[in-house]
Amino acid sequence: MRCLPSLLLAVAAGTLAAGCDLSMKNQPRNDRMESPTLWPGGPQRAPPPAGTVAFEDIARDRALAYAPPITAALLERGQQRYAIYCSVCHGERGEGDGIVVRHGFPAPPSYHTERLRDAPPRHIVDVITDGYGVMYSYADRVPPTDRWAIAAYVKTLQVAGPEREAR
Repeated sequence: MRCLPSLLLAVAAGTLAAGCDLSMKNQPRNDRMESPTLWPGGPQRAPPPAGTVAFEDIARDRALAYAPPITAALLERGQQRYAIYCSVCHGERGEGDGIVVRHGFPAPPSYHTERLRDAPPRHIVDVITDGYGVMYSYADRVPPTDRWAIAAYVKTLQVAGPEREAR
């Protein structure tokens, strides 16, 4: 009689396992607005009206349109965000020598090259937004106001110049 619960448990586990696809190869999912219906056999999904823009997109575009005034608070925020998102590749002083570069990741260009010193802050904001070369977009991680703060901080790094080795 003691074996009966163990036997029932083993049979139940075997039955459940046989019905599962543990490989996770076929995971159904629908991206937003992908399916023409709300559910299989359900009503047709209505397309959004022409010219529709999500409210968040309007606010984002406004925040990206113009650089905010340079303040101590903006530069401090930029330094904080730079340390979080940028320094791992670009290094603390923007020389392209971050920790991931020292471990084999391709080195980004130094912010102290003539091309990047001459680039407007908008260029830095656009690269954060869209990515460039090996760098992927950080638009989903860094809000537009923080992109401007980072760009302002990078410009202060450029004014400070590259770190010089003591001889």
